[in-house]
Amino acid sequence: MGGKISMAAFFVVLAAYVLQSTDGATYKVGDSTGWRVPTNIDFYQDWADDRVFVVGDVLVFNFTTGKQDVAVVTEAAYEACNTTDTITIMCNGPARITLNRTGDFYFFCAVPGHCSAGQKVRVEVKNGNRHAAAPAPGPMPKSRPPSTATPSPTPHGTSSPRPSATPRGTSSPPPPSATPPGTSSPPPPSAATPGTPSSSSRGTSSPPPEANSASLLVATLSPILYLSIALVLLC
Repeated sequence: MGGKISMAAFFVVLAAYVLQSTDGATYKVGDSTGWRVPTNIDFYQDWADDRVFVVGDVLVFNFTTGKQDVAVVTEAAYEACNTTDTITIMCNGPARITLNRTGDFYFFCAVPGHCSAGQKVRVEVKNGNRHAAAPAPGPMPKSRPPSTATPSPTPHGTSSPRPSATPRGTSSPPPPSATPPGTSSPPPPSAATPGTPSSSSRGTSSPPPEANSASLLVATLSPILYLSIALVLLC
């Protein structure tokens, strides 16, 4: 039992030694650009954000002695580019700095005007294996096939409304020119012939002019005829 515990403790110590090994990687700050005033103010911060730093790694600042330097500062001095408040400063290039703890390290060039021009970098140091600390790429989004829109079916038992249909139970209104029920329409006026009187009522025809003249003549001569017959009989 004691042998198993000793073996387990040995592997725990070995794993801790591997994770905390001081034989870290060496990084040249700015790569081939080195340590100088950059053309892009975010150049050095973008360089640091693309890498994973762990305890034991070494930063190498390549610069020309007398023209540049590198200072280790606090966060407040870093943000304000306060060159009078430094923890340590290295004036001989190239300068090597070992990252011996976890957390953030702040560096800038203390030459006046260089920090505000972008010659500064913040480095975040993590504890453990750099490969485990690196963020894993997210899964690729699955492409969805384009959906084909289909017309929605008409509900069962429901017919589509007809735009021109008359509502049920409602008769169409009669046309404006229709004659009311029960009333006969008057006959169209006939063209009057000169000298011919028009009819006064429906169903009664006017007598012809010759008949009217004969009746008038008979009515006029009848009393004379009767009077003549009476005189003949008296004589």
